[in-house]
Amino acid sequence: METTLTNVKDNLVRITFTIPASEASAAYNNAASRISQHINIDGFRKGKAPRAVVERHVGVDRIRHEALESMLPKYLDQAILDNKLDVITQPVITDYKFENGQDVEVTFEVETKPEVSLGAYKGLDVKVEIPAEDDNAFDKALNGFLAQHASYELVLDRPSNNTDTVVFDFEGTCNGEPIQGGAAKGYTLDLGNSNFIPGFAEQLAGHNIKDEFDIQVTFPEDYHDEKLKGQPATFAIKLNEIKQRVLPELNDEFVKKVSKFQTVDELKADIKDYIDMQRKNIKKVNAENAIFKTIIDSTTVEIPRSMIDREAASLKEEYKQRMAYQGLDWNSFVASQGDDFDSNIDADASARIKNSLIIDKISKEVDIKVDQADFQSKLSQMASLYGVGANEIVKQFGQNPDFLSSITQQIINEKVRDYLFENNNVEYVEVKPKESAVEV
Repeated sequence: METTLTNVKDNLVRITFTIPASEASAAYNNAASRISQHINIDGFRKGKAPRAVVERHVGVDRIRHEALESMLPKYLDQAILDNKLDVITQPVITDYKFENGQDVEVTFEVETKPEVSLGAYKGLDVKVEIPAEDDNAFDKALNGFLAQHASYELVLDRPSNNTDTVVFDFEGTCNGEPIQGGAAKGYTLDLGNSNFIPGFAEQLAGHNIKDEFDIQVTFPEDYHDEKLKGQPATFAIKLNEIKQRVLPELNDEFVKKVSKFQTVDELKADIKDYIDMQRKNIKKVNAENAIFKTIIDSTTVEIPRSMIDREAASLKEEYKQRMAYQGLDWNSFVASQGDDFDSNIDADASARIKNSLIIDKISKEVDIKVDQADFQSKLSQMASLYGVGANEIVKQFGQNPDFLSSITQQIINEKVRDYLFENNNVEYVEVKPKESAVEV
């Protein structure tokens, strides 16, 4: 099949090809026959009217249109294959000439993936930041396990201390005005593990049940609400309950009762293995991210506006669905983002597209394949994650046409990241973890 290819603009190409007259005539006759089987024409049984009668009844254009629909998939696919196009949109027919007894000429346009100028992606020397190893990680994990099974006893004969959990009412004001979201009834707070404003939890210690008192705090300079940054505030407190946590005794009997292990030693060994595995995973993920960022920074690609617009629209739909699930209002969220909302969405869309193009480019250069074993492994992972059988996951193939493509892309992404991790040199640099953000 002969085709003519023209670059229209950016990554938009136009292709013209011809369909032989003999094949077009056969397709036209078949289309007329199919149409006649679904229409009523006076004087004829369905499917028995001559072609000329069908043409007068429904019009030649309708028959040609249906004939084209039956022929185009094969020819479009062949035109894309012959021209080695890596398409990213469905072909759009822009023009055709269809006269009975003549070759049919069809013109369509389609967007292709933009060219990626890939920088070096293997043999790189990359420094990777990881959290400094916590010498107390084992003790924290073991205490955390015990805390999960702790009991809480009401305290009636002493003031609260900084290891208690308290239940209280509070109302906050700043510069004489109520703080939005700064009031609650029956709020429970662990005084030893609080993310509240610095000084808030500390001032709840040393008080008795039913005490009513004020505490003074100052919002941090980096607080998320502009009106409250660095501002002094007063919180009126009513202490309702004081509870002390009682940890269970760590022995074999307790371990057997609450876990799959038989002894304390088995439990401790599992905790150590878990900590080691977590640290190994953190190192690998941070390394993969650092390597990929290095590759992104050295890669050049011109992303057409049309691709950004489609990806931005997709991102907005994702955000809308997520906010609807959380019971949040989309319009209020957009308004709160100000004039930078659309530009930020565009930036996120561009970054996502560039990442995808780079992964695709690398996967082709190193000839990454996806086989049946990869699918089985991924489906098993998903089944375990969602707590369903593998057969239930497989059903999604039939219910969602994009499911197979999505799974394939996930597998390719993981294989590319593994390849990059194995083929680059990583130097780990330990850093202290950043402090957690505070709450009201």
